[in-house]
Amino acid sequence: MSGEATGEQGAAAGGSVRLTAELLEQLLASATPEQYLARASLEERSLAEYAESVREEHGLKKSQVIRASGLNPTFCYQIFEGTRRPGRDSAIMLAFGLGCSLVEAQRLLRLAGASELWSRNRRDAIIIFCLEHGMNRAQTDDELWGLGEKTLLDGEA
Repeated sequence: MSGEATGEQGAAAGGSVRLTAELLEQLLASATPEQYLARASLEERSLAEYAESVREEHGLKKSQVIRASGLNPTFCYQIFEGTRRPGRDSAIMLAFGLGCSLVEAQRLLRLAGASELWSRNRRDAIIIFCLEHGMNRAQTDDELWGLGEKTLLDGEA
């Protein structure tokens, strides 16, 4: 699933986030890149800000997120403080810990500087399925293991 396919639903991100398609339309209608940049508010939240907003929106304590994600507590707190950036598998684990929807998980991955989940990739397809079916990180690892794929806990945590 690509960034344009996920669209940035404002409610899902805890604020008035403009849809990617709307921004693209404005960019293409602009005479110059400068004109677009002057009109468009493109301020992007940091990963730490986004993770915190999702945590609050879902009514979770940081300790609950840490436990559900399977991440090292110190590392997880550093992500929330903005002093560390997770690798892809750690970002996926954080998404599960936060109880993210697929759209929220894709945005979290983008903000972490990692590639989004892609349905043409076997392992990613399993993770997408698990996110969409409300499975937790441990259940997802069971699915990955059962289908012969590397589990999230085997990645970089």
